[in-house]
Amino acid sequence: MSSLINAQFARLVLDSRPEASALLAARVGVMDYFACALPIAQGAITDSGLAAVKTVFPAVGPENRALYFGYVSHSLDFDDYHPALRGHPTTVVLSALLALTDDKPNVNMLLNAYAVGVEAAGRLGLAAGTQHYQLGFHSTATLGAVAASAAAARYLQLTPQQTQIALGLAATQAAGLRSQFGSAAKPLHAGLAARAAVNAVLLAQAGFIGQSEGVIDSLLRSHGDGRQRPELLTADWGAPWRILQPGLEFKRYPTCGGTHSAAEAAFILRERLLEQGITAADIPAAIRHIQVSFPPGADTAPYIRRPSNGVEARFSLEYVIADALYSGSVPLMHYGENPVDPLIAALAARVERHADLTAPPDELDAELRFHCVTLTLHDGRQLSDIVTRKQTAARQTDVNAKLRSILQLLPHLDSDRVIGDCALAHPEALLRLIKLLNQ
Repeated sequence: MSSLINAQFARLVLDSRPEASALLAARVGVMDYFACALPIAQGAITDSGLAAVKTVFPAVGPENRALYFGYVSHSLDFDDYHPALRGHPTTVVLSALLALTDDKPNVNMLLNAYAVGVEAAGRLGLAAGTQHYQLGFHSTATLGAVAASAAAARYLQLTPQQTQIALGLAATQAAGLRSQFGSAAKPLHAGLAARAAVNAVLLAQAGFIGQSEGVIDSLLRSHGDGRQRPELLTADWGAPWRILQPGLEFKRYPTCGGTHSAAEAAFILRERLLEQGITAADIPAAIRHIQVSFPPGADTAPYIRRPSNGVEARFSLEYVIADALYSGSVPLMHYGENPVDPLIAALAARVERHADLTAPPDELDAELRFHCVTLTLHDGRQLSDIVTRKQTAARQTDVNAKLRSILQLLPHLDSDRVIGDCALAHPEALLRLIKLLNQ
């Protein structure tokens, strides 16, 4: 491993120039961020962990604001995903940047730093290798802290030496375990990672001395289980920009991304049932058994089989498939803190998981993931459909429509004003959006 990886990484963070199309993509990411954060920040959806977060970390000072922003923007698990990171970059990167924004923000600098942060997140995901997530680490929390520190160093225009130290300080704070999925600790991961990034850059800016080399190497080595590829952190940086290719994936459903193609296969099967004369109300009674198959390991994140509430249900393949069949949608309000719907839960109990051993393991290439859902009806007929992750990702999410839908939960806000502000046409728009998060 190169002993100069920190220096190379820092130089690229500070010197690279995102192209215009990357900055346009960053604006869409900003819109999605606020679509996901506002319902929690504005109290439209209950989050029982929020009061404790505010009590322990009052939103005073940039470090605690970063934690708060990270928490509210990831609370719904509705925020964007990046396949190279195998996690959610914007909740950490943008939360750190917004926390560092003063009353005279430079919007162009913020968007540039955000695009660089997404690049860093994708690069770190590639460099960490295929085992980091499989070992039980939550990449949003671990690698996200370093990516956010890179973005923040760029935003604050730190020196190369300060940036190297900041990256190392963020790496030494990187932590987060997948075993916390389905609880309020998952969005807390995003908040803690954003806070770690802000701590790191402010300490470095103030002259704190940490190791400037060897720390990123150590993070990748200790978290990679021998599969790390550190050369991918810097090779061909920005060619193309990771915010463009493979790009941010904006969720259409408020559940774990590992459930989405299963939900879409269930939607197709539901339509077939309706076409055959089975009414929507009779669908649960018509189904005797449901099987979902996928590559080995593709259910690592949606691991909860019998959720008790909507937060746990976000990470349940069984419940999401049953909801898609029963409701014809995966509604946001089904995935809050209330107990699961007993009718949907009863249908979910008929779902059986099956790893398809003829498919390559998910850890080798998550882009090859698929979900095949098969219904066995009480009359003996079987209906089956398969949807791949690539098909799901290829279908673009209308983020503007997503934000408009979310804002219906917040009738006290001027929807057109909020949507217009998300375009970040002027600094005052950004300040108004930050104020909405702080209320």
